[in-house]
Amino acid sequence: MSETYDVVVIGAGVIGCSVAFRLAQRGMTVCVVDKGTIGCGGTGRSSAIIRQHYSNELTARMAMDSLRVFQHFDDIIGGDVGFTETGFVAISAATDLEGLKSNVALQKGVGISTELLEPQELHRMFPYLSTGDLSSAAYEPEGGFADPHLTVSAFADAAKRLGATFRLHEGVTDIFMDGDGVKGVGTANRSINSAKVINCAGPWGKTVGEMAGLSLPVNACRIQVAQFVRPEGHESNHPVIVDFVNGSYLRSEMGGITLAGLIDPSEADAVVDPDSYPEHMDDEFVSVVGAKMVARYPDLVEAGCSGGYSGLYAVTPDWHPIIEEVPANSGHFLCTGFSGHGFKLAPAVGIMVAEMVLGDTETTYSAELFRAGRYAEDDPVRGKYEYSIAG
Repeated sequence: MSETYDVVVIGAGVIGCSVAFRLAQRGMTVCVVDKGTIGCGGTGRSSAIIRQHYSNELTARMAMDSLRVFQHFDDIIGGDVGFTETGFVAISAATDLEGLKSNVALQKGVGISTELLEPQELHRMFPYLSTGDLSSAAYEPEGGFADPHLTVSAFADAAKRLGATFRLHEGVTDIFMDGDGVKGVGTANRSINSAKVINCAGPWGKTVGEMAGLSLPVNACRIQVAQFVRPEGHESNHPVIVDFVNGSYLRSEMGGITLAGLIDPSEADAVVDPDSYPEHMDDEFVSVVGAKMVARYPDLVEAGCSGGYSGLYAVTPDWHPIIEEVPANSGHFLCTGFSGHGFKLAPAVGIMVAEMVLGDTETTYSAELFRAGRYAEDDPVRGKYEYSIAG
């Protein structure tokens, strides 16, 4: 069986579905191929935090533009994504204080609503937070979270309304090349002809890259998330908290739940097979992340753990994605390695990749920062924090 499309997108996560939507919106015939279901990989287990706090002007602007989409998703794309505005707080360690100040200045220059808070100001706004060990904090009133399942489904539905085809439960087994040019992909069920193929395979990005003869510095890494039921008197949502002092993050969930995870570059060492990894939460993780949570939010010492899970990041050496046509003029595009940043940037990434695939000469965003060759050039994306995972 053979089919023909203008573009094949490999991967039906939030990045692949955002890209598919933007390409279909531009009039391209699009086929999205995934070995599983929509959002069944890293997206479905994302903490789905929406923030604009980044160290580079490009990523900060992409995050700001993406926030605007999340805020008005039904009007812009269609569908409910469960966006909840709780505010976002980045708490600085002394070693990161200058980076925090520099980042806030950069973000304000882009147009982001953010401000520096002294510890006493933060405590006044959120009296349940412990602030005695702080140097400073940054606050974004518009930050929050969305529902990852609703979001990826809304992008997919929007793409389908514009004519995109989804081939699910059909893993790509081959990327067909003729010299340096792409001719299509193969699955167990069909050949799909296309002169443009986009690797949006996330944790499977390295494996898919090998089908095109590439060795990509993208590893599937296991990350863990614990769920805690907040005690009586703390049922209301708290802000998303990125705590550089304790190396952890907290975010509210509906129903009086707090999700807690780590901000730890060593998670890049937890390389796993994305098709076979422990999807549960380790018992010892509860005590580790719970202690960090209570250090910042002491009243949660009474919170009960209601479970947890493990998910996947597609991690690159500098915790930023690879987005480029490789080889040049081949029709083979890379859009993978988002290292935990993909969900919040997905609306902007869809625009960036669609413009790249269509060869637009005037683009909304330059993808030069994310070129594949930056590692060989010893020019990785550099943030201003000790914790590279924060971006």
